[in-house]
Amino acid sequence: MTKLRGNPWAVLATLSLGFFMTLLDMTIVNIAIPDVMRSLHADLDQVMWVISGYALVLAALVVTAARLGDMKGQRNLFATGIALFTLASAACGLATGPAVLITARAVQGLGAALLVPQTMAMIVATFPAARRGTALGVWGSIAGLATLSGPTLGGLLVSVAGWRWVFFINIPIGLLVLALTYCWVPDLRTGRTHRLDLTGMLLSTAALTLFTFAVMEGNRYSWNAWIWALAAAGAALGAIFLRHQARRQNAEPLIPFALFTNRDFTLMTALMATIGAVLIGAIVPLGLFLQQQLGLSPLHAGLALAPSPLISLAVSPLAGRLSDRIGGRRVLLAGLLPFAIGLTAATLLTHDGAHPLTFTVPLMFMGLGTGCMIAPLSTEAMRHVPPHLAGAAAGINNTARQLGSALGAAATTALLSLGDSPLTGIHLAMTLPIALLAAAALGLAATGSRAAAPAPHTPTRRAEHRTSR
Repeated sequence: MTKLRGNPWAVLATLSLGFFMTLLDMTIVNIAIPDVMRSLHADLDQVMWVISGYALVLAALVVTAARLGDMKGQRNLFATGIALFTLASAACGLATGPAVLITARAVQGLGAALLVPQTMAMIVATFPAARRGTALGVWGSIAGLATLSGPTLGGLLVSVAGWRWVFFINIPIGLLVLALTYCWVPDLRTGRTHRLDLTGMLLSTAALTLFTFAVMEGNRYSWNAWIWALAAAGAALGAIFLRHQARRQNAEPLIPFALFTNRDFTLMTALMATIGAVLIGAIVPLGLFLQQQLGLSPLHAGLALAPSPLISLAVSPLAGRLSDRIGGRRVLLAGLLPFAIGLTAATLLTHDGAHPLTFTVPLMFMGLGTGCMIAPLSTEAMRHVPPHLAGAAAGINNTARQLGSALGAAATTALLSLGDSPLTGIHLAMTLPIALLAAAALGLAATGSRAAAPAPHTPTRRAEHRTSR
C-alpha cells in the first residue's frame, strides 16, 4: 500500500472517492423521504430540513474551509472532514427522531465542507499543468456521477435494505478513504506562512448562511417579508465582506482578487454555478414525473435515470484529456449541445402514457453532455491558477457550484408549483435548464477563445512545495 504513496493516480483515486461520497449525499436522500417520514413520524418540513441542513452548512463553510486547508495542511483538513462525515453518517443511520437526524446531517455538511475544497487544490498541487485536464476530468466525472446517480443508488438501497442504509453505506467507504489518505496522499504544503482572517471568515459564513437559507426556504414560506429580509441581510453582509477583502489583498485574503484577472477562471466559475443549477433543474422534474405520473417505484425510477450517469462516467475522463489537447472551451461547447438536445427531447416526451424506456436515448445524450461539460469547467478554471492560490480558487469554485445548485432547486420548486396541473409544472420546470444552457452557450461564444493570462504570482520560494511523509 505505501509503495503508492505520492503516486498521482493513487492520490486522485482517494480524493475522488471522498468527493463522490459527499456529493452523493446531496441527492441520495431525496428518494428516501417517504420512508423517513413513516419511520420517524416526521412531517414534510422536518424531512426537508434533513436535505436543506446538509446543503446549507456545506455552502456556507466551503470558502472558510479552503483557507483553513492552506493554513493547516490540505491533507489534514481532508482527513478531518472524512472522519467527521463518517461519524455523522453513523449518527444519521441510528437516528431515533427527526431532530437527531437533522443535527447529524448538519454535522455531515460540516465534514463535507472541510474536505471538498481540499480535493481540487490537492489535484492542482499533484498534477503538472499538462496532465491536469485528464485528472480534473476524472474528478469532474465523479461530480456529475454523484449528482445524477443519487436517485438510482438511493432507490436501490431504500428498496433492498431500508432508508438507514442510505447513510450506513458511507461508513465503510469513509473508513477506506481515511486509510488510503494516510497511506497514499502526501502532506503537500506551500512554502508560505498563512494568517487567519477571522473577521472575513465570520462575515463570509454569515452572508452565505443567510442568503442560502433564504433561497432554499423561500418557496416554502411563499417568499414572505422575513425571507426577503434574510436575503437582503445576506447580500449586505456579502458586500461588507467584499469591502473587507479589498482592504486585505496584501494580507492573506479569503478571496484573492488576483484570481479574477484570469478571465477563464471568472467565466468558468460563473458557468460552474449555471451548470449546477442545470443538473438539479433537469433531474428533479424528470424524477418526479417517473414516480408521480408514471407510477414507478423509487428503485425503478432510479434505474430509468441510470443511462445519464453511466454515460457521463465513461465520457468525462476523455473530455478532460481532450481539454488538454484542443482546449476546454471547445469541449464545453460540444457538451452543451447534446445535453440541450437530450433535455428538450425528454421534455417533449413527458406526457400521459409515456413509457420509461422512451427516455433512454435522451438520457444518454444528457449524460454525454454532462461528461463533456464538467471536466473542462474544472480544467479551464484551474489551468492558470498558481499553487499558492489553489486552495482559495477551489473554495470559490465549489461555493459557486453549491449556490448554483441551491438557486436551481429553489427555481425548480417554484416552477413545479405553477400551472393548472402537475404535468404543466413539470414542463415549466424543465424549460429552465434549457434556457440556462442557451445562456451558457451565448456567454462562451461572446467571450471568444483568446487565451487567458495567468493570475499574477506572489513571489515564492524556488521549491514551491515541500512533502512531508
